[in-house]
Amino acid sequence: MHTPLPIRSSNFSAWYNELVVRADLAENAPVRGCMIIKPYGYAIWEKLQNILDKAFKETGHVNGYFPLLIPKSFLSREASHVEGFAKECAVVTHYRLKIAENGRDIVVDPAAQLEEELIVRPTSEAIIWSTYKNWIQSYRDLPILLNQWCNVVRWEMRPRLFLRTTEFLWQEGHTAHATQTEAEAEALQMLHLYEGIIRDYIAIPVIKGIKTAHERFAGAEMTYTIEVLLQDGKALQLGTSHYLGQRFAKAFDVTFTNQAGLREYVWGTSWGITTRLMGALIMMHSDDDGLVLPPKIAPIQVVIIPIYKTEAERSLVVAQMSLLQAVLITKGISVKLDDRDTRKPGYKFAEYEQKGVPIRIVLGPTDLQNKTVELARRDTKEKITIAMDGLVEQVMGWLEEIQENLYRRALALQQQHTLFVEDYTTFKTLMAGKGGFLFAHWDGTTATEEKIKAETKATIRCIPLDGEEERGSCIYSGKPSKRRVVFARAY
Repeated sequence: MHTPLPIRSSNFSAWYNELVVRADLAENAPVRGCMIIKPYGYAIWEKLQNILDKAFKETGHVNGYFPLLIPKSFLSREASHVEGFAKECAVVTHYRLKIAENGRDIVVDPAAQLEEELIVRPTSEAIIWSTYKNWIQSYRDLPILLNQWCNVVRWEMRPRLFLRTTEFLWQEGHTAHATQTEAEAEALQMLHLYEGIIRDYIAIPVIKGIKTAHERFAGAEMTYTIEVLLQDGKALQLGTSHYLGQRFAKAFDVTFTNQAGLREYVWGTSWGITTRLMGALIMMHSDDDGLVLPPKIAPIQVVIIPIYKTEAERSLVVAQMSLLQAVLITKGISVKLDDRDTRKPGYKFAEYEQKGVPIRIVLGPTDLQNKTVELARRDTKEKITIAMDGLVEQVMGWLEEIQENLYRRALALQQQHTLFVEDYTTFKTLMAGKGGFLFAHWDGTTATEEKIKAETKATIRCIPLDGEEERGSCIYSGKPSKRRVVFARAY
């Protein structure tokens, strides 16, 4: 039988790490910092990927693919970009192995050293903008609205499954525009697109904002971010959208002839969202019994489990369940009928509870006689017995209710732990406790930002997009401040 998970309130980190494995989502790979995404975990990622990909295409974007390996000289073209990623880059120096003289070991062939080292992509701005130089000659070639789904490598010293891994999956959009206005609008459009999908499908409320200069993406003029507050009071950056200005165009000499016949540099953006979404999903909705999935992204929305003692009962129950499954599938519902003889019903109940399946249907011989079924909700643990002819309506209603309930619950958590702080003493006390989103005044200097982080481990998550100007005094330095920013401890 399944053993209990660690308790969230006692050890949130142990609970999370154990849940990822127990729910069959992922496990650590032989290479430190890398992960193996298991089929159930990948099925969730695929659903998220399909939702995002559809939205990208509806806004005019197309998919392409660029090399995993980037010449080192390409990264050095944009100084702030290479500086931002230098400590995280994996470098390929040789292209061949050979058998050692002892005839057993495999060693790097010193004669196979590359003339120029290759970088395993940490992000693709360099290789893509070097390509855009060949693609763009005139304003007629613009805009380019390109996205790629791929993996990247950023060497991670403190790995955690889904949240921080050396290799992770993501999408990265890279667009090129004829005007500054178009590029700025694109960066904001993608930020809002991310926010809507995360809200409507993953049932997570976020705060949208601008990163400070210290936290800005390396090589960007402006970085927009969406930040989420999780159950343990820590924040997580879920996605970013960057207005690049003309910095990469200048670095790679990407120019075009505008409508006035003049040559000018192209304007750019980049934006991305990663498998970190999976970590946020787990940490936001799950409980001490396992994963809790919003129906819109659940690979299995409904599981049907038969109860029987004899082979004759099994035959009758499974036949009826197959009919119920077929009817639900016609309504666009993802249904699994688990008629395995190798596991008892109690084991199956615990298994699907741990995997976060939104609705469980149970049918036995007595239910067949009474023409009823038992239904259970994963989010509230509610159980009901209803007439079989009311099953479809009840399931469809519950799926909507569960999706809405999970969002309401997440929003209530965010609101409960969003506080306005006026002084540094209170700020430190709150950060040492549960944490949360703390709105406080900041003097706008990187020096103050770094001192607060060193003393409290809190960072400025963003300058809220929806915030209004509000004069005040910085909680740390006492210097004038034009508006509040959002502080939190983060993953």
